[in-house]
Amino acid sequence: MTAKFITFEGVDGAGKSTHLTWFADRLRQRGHEVLVTREPGGTPLGERLRDILLNQPMQAETEAMLMFAARLEHIETVIRPALRRGTWVLSDRFSDASFAYQGGGRGVPTARLEILEQWVQGGFQPDLTLLFDLPIEVARQRLSANVSLDRFEQEQGDFFEKVRQAYLARCRNMPSRFALIDATLSPNEVKAALEKIILSV
Repeated sequence: MTAKFITFEGVDGAGKSTHLTWFADRLRQRGHEVLVTREPGGTPLGERLRDILLNQPMQAETEAMLMFAARLEHIETVIRPALRRGTWVLSDRFSDASFAYQGGGRGVPTARLEILEQWVQGGFQPDLTLLFDLPIEVARQRLSANVSLDRFEQEQGDFFEKVRQAYLARCRNMPSRFALIDATLSPNEVKAALEKIILSV
C-alpha cells in the first residue's frame, strides 16, 4: 500500500496534537511505519525558524515567507524522502495553516500565499487533512490553563475567528481532501470518528 501524507489542522486549543499521537499509534498497530512531524519545524533549520516565528514580532508578510521557507526544507529533506521509503507521514500543520493564520488571521492576500505555495510545493498536497473544528470560545477556554503562551496563542478571539473561518473555507473548497472533525465531542467520541477514517485510508 502506498504511504500517505496526512495533516492535522485547527485553531490552537482544538486538541489536534493529542489526537495525532493516538492516530499514529493506531496506524503502527496496523503495520505501518509512521513518521510524526510538525510545522513550523520538522528539521533542524525549521525548528530554529519555529522559535523565531513563535516568539519574535514581525511583519505578516515576513511571517508568511518564513513559514514557507521552513516548509520547503521540511518537504525536501523529511516528507518526500519518508514517503519514498514507504513511511506514512503525519504532520501537525502544513500549508493550510498558512492560509488560515497568515491569510485569515493576519490578512496576507490569498494570491500572495498561492504564489508561495506553488513555488514551494508545486502540486504537492496532503492525501488527507483532518480539520479539528470547535467554537473559538471553547478553544480559548482550553488554552487558559496554559501558563506559557506563544505569540500566536496570545492573540485575541477575533483573530482566531478569522483563522477558523479561513480553515472552514479551505474545507468547503477542497472537500475531497478534508475530513471535518467536531472537536467539541468527548475524546472517546473523537477517537471513534478517527477510527472510521483510519479504516478508510
